[in-house]
Amino acid sequence: MGIAILVVMAVGVVLMLTRVLPTAFALGLMAVVIAAVAGAPWVGKEGSITGTVLQTGSALLAATMVAVLLGSWLGTLMAETGIAATLVRKIVEFGGERPAVVALGVYVVAVLCGSITGSAPAAMLAGVVGIPAMIAVGVPPVVAGGTVLMGLATGLPVELIGWQFLADAVGLPLEQVRSFQLKVFPIALVVGVTYVLVETRRRGARHAWAVRAPSAAPASKRVRRGDAPWFSLVAPLLPIVLALGFELPIVPSLLVGVVFALVTSTRPGRWGETAMRSLYRAFDVAAAPLVLFVAIGMLLSAVRLPGAVGALRPIISAVSPSGPVLFVVVFAVLVPLCLYRGPLNVYGLGAGVAGVLASGGVYPVPAVLGLMSSYGQVLCVSDPTSTQTVWSAQYAGVRPERVMASTLPYTWVMAVGVLVLTSVLFVA
Repeated sequence: MGIAILVVMAVGVVLMLTRVLPTAFALGLMAVVIAAVAGAPWVGKEGSITGTVLQTGSALLAATMVAVLLGSWLGTLMAETGIAATLVRKIVEFGGERPAVVALGVYVVAVLCGSITGSAPAAMLAGVVGIPAMIAVGVPPVVAGGTVLMGLATGLPVELIGWQFLADAVGLPLEQVRSFQLKVFPIALVVGVTYVLVETRRRGARHAWAVRAPSAAPASKRVRRGDAPWFSLVAPLLPIVLALGFELPIVPSLLVGVVFALVTSTRPGRWGETAMRSLYRAFDVAAAPLVLFVAIGMLLSAVRLPGAVGALRPIISAVSPSGPVLFVVVFAVLVPLCLYRGPLNVYGLGAGVAGVLASGGVYPVPAVLGLMSSYGQVLCVSDPTSTQTVWSAQYAGVRPERVMASTLPYTWVMAVGVLVLTSVLFVA
């Protein structure tokens, strides 16, 4: 039975890689087939396909989905009210004609955007103004796109939505996830800053505009009329401060950020109109990840069924590396398998693999958390099929594969660093 389940997973990977089925559809189909192969009944309250996999599983990541919607709402408000664009413009004015300084400034904005929402919307918030600004001062297009993506990856460990997803996926308390992710942040920060400084200097200044660039000169009064007030620029930091400093739950932290961004950047007479318009747009932005999280919840429910766990445990235990050194070496070699929607993509089949490792007791659950976090850092930046990578590369005027080649050596090192941290804390 275990071999049959692995064959189903392999077929699912092929369907996703060849794009015969969208990822969410393939994951949902795999969940049903895996449950059937594991011997689950079609109907019933406990352990059935309709009751456990489809009904309970579709809402398994409900808390994550609410956080995704609120994060998308805050991101939409930042775009509509000019908060994100103002942040980038201030940095460009400060950086002047120094490519490394401007790139570091846009990187910081990308970290802030990546900490409140993920995927393409976060890349757009930082990149719409940031990428042409970097190219205008001589940063090579491929590095400009990579800088935005490295910023998103640096913000990922402090992203409230990411905490909730990892907590739901592996079944750990949110406090434990938060504690580990805060230890990951310095690793991501060091690697991200190294990428910006090394690549902007190594490749030299190249004045090749892929898109129309804004003027690097001080903004005119006409442009400044579109700037958000200075005090509204702290909106992306507010939810993080509330969650970390005051241990406020994720949903109210994000809601406070939404209200603060709205009240400080919009006239009182337009609060209602702006709030509703940005909320409706947020549903469009969040639609794709919401569908994906529904399917991942179904898959996690399927691989956690007693029949699936019993069938897969001996196989997974036999092939999984034991010992802290082998844990790091083997999983570091397997890093490329999280690219191109591969079997270790944590926002795809990788979530199911993590569910098997956790529910089967192959590794301590916190070690599975570290494994998912490690691979998440790589695919956030270097996967040429990720929406944020495709958008950033195309907006900079280069192919996503060139951005992958530029960033993968750094994200691979980042992943190894997180694996070492995981091994020291949970495997040794």
